[in-house]
Amino acid sequence: MHFLRQLIRFGVQEALSCIFPAAIFIILAASKIIDIPFLYRHDFILIACLIVQFLMVYFKLETVDELKVISLFHLIGLVLEIFKVHMGSWAYPEYALTKIGGVPLYSGFMYASVASYVCQAWKRFDLKFVNWPENHITYSIAAAIYINFFSHHFMMDLRWIIILSLFVAFRGACVEFRVGRQRYNMPVILSFFLIGFFIWIAENISTFLGAWKYPNQDEMWHMVHIGKISSWFLLVIISIVIVVNLKHFKYKQRKKSLDYRQINIS
Repeated sequence: MHFLRQLIRFGVQEALSCIFPAAIFIILAASKIIDIPFLYRHDFILIACLIVQFLMVYFKLETVDELKVISLFHLIGLVLEIFKVHMGSWAYPEYALTKIGGVPLYSGFMYASVASYVCQAWKRFDLKFVNWPENHITYSIAAAIYINFFSHHFMMDLRWIIILSLFVAFRGACVEFRVGRQRYNMPVILSFFLIGFFIWIAENISTFLGAWKYPNQDEMWHMVHIGKISSWFLLVIISIVIVVNLKHFKYKQRKKSLDYRQINIS
């Protein structure tokens, strides 16, 4: 019974951490079923996503600092989308006023929702990373991952070399999380994979709802190739590296502030 209760608690907290991604799915589904008057579908999705983001901050589900991280990931995702669409990796066939380089601006929110999930999970599960590599290692790996998303169109794809380096860099690293009063831990690499796997499932739902199309989905929807899990696995790492370093920076800033106050009081 204890295991079942813990599993239910875990599921509830996971669901609450997915508020932003879930809202995007609802918006995508609603815009596919309902004909929105006076607005193109992709423009409506952008407006709806902006409203959701505003509400997340207004109701203090996200802080202003977390919004900065989410916005950064929105920009990172949008730049990648523009390049990938230009290279013909996928397309957004529907017309919209809010498009840049054939990419609707709302697409960045799908990347931002990953960062939102990480921020929410951090608070709800009281995440702590043990044996986390030094900043110069994590930043280098994150930069290599992002550059490879572009460069593999012109040279050898280095993703498997990068993945191998991840197992070396994060060996012994684990993430601790709390469910109720009990703490658990999991290898960091496994957590990266599980998040990437569930994003791949979400991607299948998104393409089914017409958020975008891969070349093989032009005439009929097909399941997204399972190899895309590796892409999401790598993209998740960029998001987590950004969030982890933000949290560590804020922690150091608070600690310095407390030390300064103690000095003044004494």
